[in-house]
Amino acid sequence: MKNILTILIIFFCYNVYGQSTGDVTGLKLPRFVSTKSDDINLRIGPSKNYPIKLNYTKKNLPLEIIDEHDQWRQIKDFHNNVGWIHKNLLKGNRYGIISTKKTNDFNLYKYPHGKKIGLIKNNNIVEIKRCLKDWCLIKYNSHKAWILKSEIWGIYSSEIYNPSFFQPVIEVYWKLKKMKIR
Repeated sequence: MKNILTILIIFFCYNVYGQSTGDVTGLKLPRFVSTKSDDINLRIGPSKNYPIKLNYTKKNLPLEIIDEHDQWRQIKDFHNNVGWIHKNLLKGNRYGIISTKKTNDFNLYKYPHGKKIGLIKNNNIVEIKRCLKDWCLIKYNSHKAWILKSEIWGIYSSEIYNPSFFQPVIEVYWKLKKMKIR
């Protein structure tokens, strides 16, 4: 009876807390990646023998890997298109697409909850440098700014990405600075 109970607890914990991993790479599934070039075919199956579903013409386009088969990765894009791309055409660098149905312009900030320093339009592709609980530091052209995480497709809502070792100290500084502004 004790053994059965132990097995059930392990099974329950694995199903609740375990995360799915790819059979080929052992990496987390799903996960975000980006395109290496501006000419990539999305195929309906995991081989060059399968027909092309569509062609991506934008470098650094964020894609979500949802499955793996040999040298191929099944992806889902921003428009929910699903298909297969060869692994050599993808890279692990994190990019996102500015997107929401609320508005066409999005505020950019010097730091989270800080001074507004600019605007960025819908559908722009940005490099994701760091993400905290609700905010992401992005790079667009040569400019860096903070934006609400909810306004980016290419990062999970609960994902903390590439946090600074000094982030707790930085956040205290931001809070103090915010109090001085008001």
